[in-house]
Amino acid sequence: MPESETNQRDSELFSPPSDVRGMTELDRTAFTKIVTIPVLKVKKDVVDKLMRSLKRAALQRPGIKRVIEDPEGEDSRLIMLDPHKIFSHDSFETTELTILKQLNVNPQISKYNLELTYENFKSEEILRAVLPEGQNVTSGFSRIGHIAHLNLRDHQLPFKHLIGQVMIDKNPGITSAVNKINNIDNTYRNFQMEVLSGDKNMQTKVRENNYSYEFDFAKVYWNPRLSTEHNRITELLKPGDVLFDVFAGVGPFVIPVAKKNCIVFANDLNPESHRWLLHNCKLNKVDRMVKVFNLDGKDFLQGPVREELTQQLGPLSKERKHSVHIVMNLPAKAIEFLSAFKSLLDGPPCHSDLLPIVHCYSFSKDANPAEDVRQQASAVLGTSLEACSSVHLVRDVAPNKEMLCITFQIPASVLYKNQTTHLENYEDPPLKRQRTDETCAKGKIQIASNS
Repeated sequence: MPESETNQRDSELFSPPSDVRGMTELDRTAFTKIVTIPVLKVKKDVVDKLMRSLKRAALQRPGIKRVIEDPEGEDSRLIMLDPHKIFSHDSFETTELTILKQLNVNPQISKYNLELTYENFKSEEILRAVLPEGQNVTSGFSRIGHIAHLNLRDHQLPFKHLIGQVMIDKNPGITSAVNKINNIDNTYRNFQMEVLSGDKNMQTKVRENNYSYEFDFAKVYWNPRLSTEHNRITELLKPGDVLFDVFAGVGPFVIPVAKKNCIVFANDLNPESHRWLLHNCKLNKVDRMVKVFNLDGKDFLQGPVREELTQQLGPLSKERKHSVHIVMNLPAKAIEFLSAFKSLLDGPPCHSDLLPIVHCYSFSKDANPAEDVRQQASAVLGTSLEACSSVHLVRDVAPNKEMLCITFQIPASVLYKNQTTHLENYEDPPLKRQRTDETCAKGKIQIASNS
C-alpha cells in the first residue's frame, strides 16, 4: 500500500471525532473516541524479544503504548498492532511467524477497544478537526521563553482562544499564548498583542547562543528567528574590536560581542529596551564593556559615534590593529539612517583599511533583492557600493519579502567633510553601470558577495 494512502487511513482512524468541527471554546471531553485495534496476546517474559521482531507489525503512534496489561491475566500482555497492516494471523510475514513459533506465541489476533482522549491527539490534528474543513491550520509559533507568539490569519480569529489553549496544552513549558494584532511600530519596534490564553505576564527569560536575556515581550522587540544572524555578526569581530549597535534592542548583538572582549557602544530609542539592555549587560556580566545610550539613531550616530570615531580614526589610528563595526538592525528604516554618515568627520581621511564596517539591514520585495538593497544604500550615501559591498540573505519574512544585510566600509569620500564635492553630481541611473568610487574600491571588504 502506498505510504500516502497509509498515512491518510491512519489520519482518519486516529483523528478526533467529527462533531468537534466548529468548536470555539475548548471542551477536552468532546475529543474522547473509541477505536478498535488488533492485538496479540503474549507471555510477559517474551515481550522484549518479540517487540524487536515485530517493528513492522506493531502500532506506531506517539502517545499510545504499544504494550498494555492483559485484563484477563497478570502473566500476559497485549501487543498493539497496526490496524492497516494486520487483519488476521495471515497478515504476518514469514519471518514474523517464525519468531512467533520460536517463542511459542499463538498468532491468533484479538480485538481491543482503545479509548482515545484529548491527550492522545497532536495539536495539528485537533486544529484540523476544529477549524473549517480545507482551511489553513496554525500549529507553528515563535517561542519566547514561556510565551507562544502566533500570527493568526483572519479565518482563524473566531477560534483564537481555543488555538491559544491548545498551544499551551501541547507544548511543555508554554504557559501563555499571544497573537500579534498590528504591525511593528517603527519607533519603538514593538507591537500590540492579545493574550489568547494563559498567563498574562509578558516578562520572560530566553537563552540564545548560550547567553541569557530577560525582558517584557509586550514592550520590546525580540525575534528568535534571528539567532543565526546574531551569531554570524558576532563571529566577524575579534577581541579588541569596537562595535556600535545603533538599534540594540535588549542586546542580542551586544552581549555576545562584549563577551569576546570587544568594546561596545549600544543604543536604543525605546526606554524599555534601554532599561532591559542595561539589565542584560549586568545579567551576563559585560556591563563594564558596554556603554549604553537611549537616543534616536541619528542622534547616536552624530553624537557618541562621531566622538568615538574621531578618536579611533585620529592621528594615532595608524597604530590601531582592531576593526570598527556599526550594526544597524532596523530593517524597515535603517537605510534612511545611512545619511548620518555623510560628512560626519572632520580632518584628513584615515587609511582606507581603518574605515568603519557597516552592517545595515533592510527588507526587499524586489525580484533581485540584493541589488535592490545595494541601490537603496548607494542612493542614500550618494556613491556606488557596487564593487565594495556584500549582501547577505538573512531570512524570508513573508512570500516575496526578504530580510537582507548589506555590509560595506564607509567610503572616505562620504565619511569626511570636504571630500564630497564630486558627489553632488551623483545621478540615479542603474548603479551597476556607474564608475566605482576609488576610495570605496580601494578599501573594499573581503567578503564574498551573495548577489
